[in-house]
Amino acid sequence: MHLPIRQTLALVLLTLTSGTATVKAEVFNLETATIRDINKAMDSGALTSEMLVRMYLQRIEAYDKKGPAINTVITLQTNAIAIARELDSERRTSGPRSELHGIPVILKDLFDTYDMPTSGGFLPLKDSQPWRDGFIVDKLRKAGAIIFAKVNTLDWFSSQPWGSSTVIGQTKNPYALEYVPGASSSGTGAGIAAYFATVGFGSETGVSIRNPTSENNLVGLAPTLGLVSRTGMIMSALTHERGGPMTRNVYDLAATLGIVAGFDAEDLVTMASRGKIPEGGYTQFLDPENGLKGARIGVLRDMFRSGPERREGLALIEKAIEDLKSAGATIIDPVSTGLPLFEILSETRVSVWEKKLATDYYLAGLGPDAVFKSTEEMVRKHPDLVSNSMKRTLEFGPLDFDRQYLSRLKNRSMLQEAILSLMDKYELDALVYPFKTLPATKISEGWNNRAADNPLSSQTGYPGLLVPAGFTSKGLPIALEFLGRPFDEPVLIKLASAYEHVSGHRKTPPNTPPLPGEIITYNP
Repeated sequence: MHLPIRQTLALVLLTLTSGTATVKAEVFNLETATIRDINKAMDSGALTSEMLVRMYLQRIEAYDKKGPAINTVITLQTNAIAIARELDSERRTSGPRSELHGIPVILKDLFDTYDMPTSGGFLPLKDSQPWRDGFIVDKLRKAGAIIFAKVNTLDWFSSQPWGSSTVIGQTKNPYALEYVPGASSSGTGAGIAAYFATVGFGSETGVSIRNPTSENNLVGLAPTLGLVSRTGMIMSALTHERGGPMTRNVYDLAATLGIVAGFDAEDLVTMASRGKIPEGGYTQFLDPENGLKGARIGVLRDMFRSGPERREGLALIEKAIEDLKSAGATIIDPVSTGLPLFEILSETRVSVWEKKLATDYYLAGLGPDAVFKSTEEMVRKHPDLVSNSMKRTLEFGPLDFDRQYLSRLKNRSMLQEAILSLMDKYELDALVYPFKTLPATKISEGWNNRAADNPLSSQTGYPGLLVPAGFTSKGLPIALEFLGRPFDEPVLIKLASAYEHVSGHRKTPPNTPPLPGEIITYNP
């Protein structure tokens, strides 16, 4: 039955003005967008990967070598726009391969890429061209991610200032240009903070994912040893080196982790991950509204340092603990191993013993065209550039009978058992403590606060997830660390997503503000 024209017009007007029927415009904002937001805008047709790449290129052009000159990029992907166009075409015809389809990723310049050199920040390796992608890079490419740039790292083989390399020099902290950006993943930390890409990857022997995560107000994960392969990655240690994602929010970290986690036959430490990686990835564990309700979290006071210079940092961490409690967590405070953890941690790191082996292993994987075939050759050809600590690695004999080395491994095993026993005793979901309570130091002063960082995660191999905890009066970030049981990344992601929701400490650095064209309003 047809309605009279007057009634029809009235019905149309009612539909257009009804609050339940009005179509609400969506806003894509590069400054705050998660990977989920990016995909939503792409699915609507309002955004393309090419547009996203051009936004990031515009920011790099404005802020990396010009303006504040953050100085992160060693090698930029020259084909980024063409790659983005191909991925856009693929999205239109067959859909995205994953959530990272068309998403630009930057890499600390020690992850092998078949199409860009891998320098390790060391000038003699600036043209070292791997013949294949490393494991992480291969997984990212297959997921449709764009390997967008290789970024600065604390020089892997030369003695340089904190956050500096012999390839491009010093990287600055975008929150305060006269301060260090953390290291050794300095370019990744500063680059993601200034949003030169959506996702970044760093690596750590001790604290080198988590230190620049803290200094740049990011979310970062040092994953369980064995969850993510190290194949095709320059390392300093075979028994406690890890690579992991650094992002501006917990969602992006979870989405990225689901891509790169997995078994690798060339890195047998990943055998431990079999059966431990959740089907469906890690984003399913995000729970911003309720993730802390009922959680049992222990405050590991063993990892708190004191002193007047730490007053601001400690106050931020105490406020973070109160936020956890207010969001529904049961806080057990304090919990303690009863051990002098800082003293034990100083006797667990073995990179001095393992660096030559790790370096020789990496160089052997480069094949016959490697710039160097061994550590000995590197030292022989560049005696004035290679650090003294690197030269000393040549003095170690077989490690099988090195008592000091074996003692450190035993200390690490004792430390692992102590942490698990403590968590079991109180039935804890996670431990929390400050990653550090001293902010970044000035570039002119050098890195003089080694005692500031807490390396518990690296020396146990247990997952450490950092989230922003606020800023000091000088605008320098401080981070809270969640430590979990082996392969408990789902638990940490759940807790961190809820803390992020109630705290909201992420903000753009003042030296790299938004640029025109980074906001798109569209209809879904």
